[in-house]
Amino acid sequence: MKALAASRRHRLAPVILMTLALFLTGAVYAALAPSSAQANSASPDDIEEGRRLFITNCSTCHGMDAEGSDTVPSLIGVGAASVHFQVITGRMPMDADSPQAGAKPPQFNDEQARQIAAYIATLGPGPGIPGEDVVDPELGNAAEGMQLFRTNCAMCHNFVGAGGALSNGKYAPALDESTPIEIYEAMITGPQSMPVFNNANLNEADKRNIIAYLMAQREPNPGGFSLGSLGSVSEGVWAFLVGFGLLIGAAVWIGARSS
Repeated sequence: MKALAASRRHRLAPVILMTLALFLTGAVYAALAPSSAQANSASPDDIEEGRRLFITNCSTCHGMDAEGSDTVPSLIGVGAASVHFQVITGRMPMDADSPQAGAKPPQFNDEQARQIAAYIATLGPGPGIPGEDVVDPELGNAAEGMQLFRTNCAMCHNFVGAGGALSNGKYAPALDESTPIEIYEAMITGPQSMPVFNNANLNEADKRNIIAYLMAQREPNPGGFSLGSLGSVSEGVWAFLVGFGLLIGAAVWIGARSS
């Protein structure tokens, strides 16, 4: 015990403890950090074309080196997935300053979006664009995805992904036209008010199951008219209108019989 106590008081003990702490921190980060952006999978020509497209179309707001400003975020370290999502959904470039960048017809095609993303990926590590097998809904479980979506996403996006209003003029968009890649990229990059779901929250299989559930919502509704998939609100309004209509009809019929 005396030897152990003496070793703790050794002048090199703090250095050794600090070294071990840094090693442990690095190991944890390597295990949980997002996958690095896919700069290595892009050709030098694609990266150079992405740089040209960025300077021509994006640098006015984000700066020549993508460093951002006091009002515009830096793109260094956001990763290829974030850039691809924003560009391919038309959210970027923005039309006007507003509480939220809304989806619109994209200004660039998918190849150009990937080229811009590849260039930004060279500026710092970040989540990469997922492969087709990673987001394939046929490989997912829609039933498990339903549970995961309703636990983690339905409070904003509605329980079938129909979207909903948030505070300060923001909103959770409807997901009925989002592609599997866009949905996956949104989960790993957290655009707008959305939180980031890394593998510590939802692993790769969980995300694929959620995609499978959302794709299943696009199939014909076996129950008939969905009433907007708003649950008891729209059902209650519909029941009120039908009941009120029947009441008016009955009153007219009684009045006609009385006369």
